[in-house]
Amino acid sequence: MASPQAPAPGEVRLDLWLWAARFFRTRSLAKQAVAGGKVEVDGQRAKPARTLRGGESLRIERAGELFEVVVAGLSDVRGPAPVAQALYAESDASRARREAQRAQRAAERAGYRPPETRPDKRARRLLRALGDIDAT
Repeated sequence: MASPQAPAPGEVRLDLWLWAARFFRTRSLAKQAVAGGKVEVDGQRAKPARTLRGGESLRIERAGELFEVVVAGLSDVRGPAPVAQALYAESDASRARREAQRAQRAAERAGYRPPETRPDKRARRLLRALGDIDAT
């Protein structure tokens, strides 16, 4: 029976690194994202078992956000957030684009505010009257 080949000291599986760098909550979610084409390594789609080396650039799409990062360190152990953030360096353009998208989504949500209370008798009559405009 052949034993699985262990990666070289300077290499880690892509799905394992994404999990350790805290881009995904579980390794299986990282694996699904890579298999679904949400992660590119140096501009090309990759498989979950692809070995990752330091200095490679990644393009990660997660929940509508796009991260463009360069691998700064390798780890196959999930640690605290400050340690995980040291594993990659995000480009300034990527960070600015994500902040702009986040601000735009917040502005879109701020446009409509549902009423705090139910309409009273007068407001219900006005709403009914508005609905009857098309009937004439």
